[in-house]
Amino acid sequence: MSGNDKGMEGKILKVFPDSNRVIVEKVNLLKRHTRASKDVPQGGIIEKEGPINASNLMLVCPNSGKPTRIGKEMLSDGSRARVSKKSGVMLND
Repeated sequence: MSGNDKGMEGKILKVFPDSNRVIVEKVNLLKRHTRASKDVPQGGIIEKEGPINASNLMLVCPNSGKPTRIGKEMLSDGSRARVSKKSGVMLND
């Protein structure tokens, strides 16, 4: 991940393919001021995740635990598999 939250890890909560944006757990936290209502009786300032561009994300290598790029490799049966560029390990889909 790049930007203010560089180096952070999290699970992807929601994907917006039309705008190429992703919401990641506990990343890009935004503060929203809300009024008290039936849904939110307390009101006040609430922190929630905001969307970030998908190009700012990288997968984590299962061996090293560090960010890695992904490559494609042909298998013997003719199908393709995703492979970590750093360690060469096949990634699960």
